[in-house]
Amino acid sequence: MHLKRFRDAVPYEAPNHHGCFGLRLQGFEAEGPQNQWVGFSQFLPGGGAGPDSTPFEKVYVLLEGEMTVIVDGEETVLAPMDSCTIAPNEVRILVNRSNQTAKMLVVIPYPPET
Repeated sequence: MHLKRFRDAVPYEAPNHHGCFGLRLQGFEAEGPQNQWVGFSQFLPGGGAGPDSTPFEKVYVLLEGEMTVIVDGEETVLAPMDSCTIAPNEVRILVNRSNQTAKMLVVIPYPPET
């Protein structure tokens, strides 16, 4: 087992994100997960990400607040404990249109080695 306490999570800057504070809960550690990493993103009101995509899928799990996910012009509002998978190369936009912080878990495979 690889245990990492929340107090030991390391901040990271996610590209093309604004009004967002990210913490790496698991991943990029010698004893950590080998296939994916887990982030905890906190989006302030008005914060968000994109538009952009990645060549690998992502899973979002909303823990608190609400987050609007826009794919192909279609808007979906995630509520607490809602989740979605963003397919490889699918362009998405995230927007926190509420007045409270949106807290989200993000599970992403490691980028391919080049």
